[in-house]
Amino acid sequence: MYEDINATWLEMRNQDYARLQARGISAFFDWIKTRSHQFRGITFGTMLRDEGYSFIRLGTFIERADNTARLLDVKYHTLLPSAAEVGGAVDYYQWSALLRSLSAFDSYRKVYRDLITPTKVAELLVLREDVPRSLHACMNDIYEILKVLCDGDSLEAERLAGELHAQLHYGRTEQVIKMGLHEYLMAFLDKLSLLNNEINRHFLVLVYTQDQVFA
Repeated sequence: MYEDINATWLEMRNQDYARLQARGISAFFDWIKTRSHQFRGITFGTMLRDEGYSFIRLGTFIERADNTARLLDVKYHTLLPSAAEVGGAVDYYQWSALLRSLSAFDSYRKVYRDLITPTKVAELLVLREDVPRSLHACMNDIYEILKVLCDGDSLEAERLAGELHAQLHYGRTEQVIKMGLHEYLMAFLDKLSLLNNEINRHFLVLVYTQDQVFA
């Protein structure tokens, strides 16, 4: 794992704007994705299944859920086209780009087999648990990991994760759309931030007593 991430860092140090232009931005991002997949494969294939592994997985799913929610909101709320443009070529390619950025384009085609619509994209990326980067799938893993990591002093983190998990597990697309996708995603991100802070407070920040500080 160290050798892989160090090799990536060394190669990144040699990148500059001229090299990126010559290489092409698409080729550069493909290289980034390949290195990321390689590191993840080494991690999953070789690392002892201890607490360190659990925290790596926990961080992966928290970041993945956060990014999925933000990317979906950017397209649905910020880039929402005018009524005349809905369903047009630009709208279609933006939704396609969103799905591809989350490695979910093929999944969409397999599940729905028809035109890309905002409601179905929202259902796929929010509520379906068989799509690896959906909010539901991420919360499944986050909740299961925290059930193992948490003890009597950190039950609030498990409770917050369980609440978010239940919201997605029992949620319905109609409820999400009725609430407003933007509002739903912002509420999700607020709760995820609370969960992240709770995990940080209990597991990652050293708390010193007054005696320890002045020892």
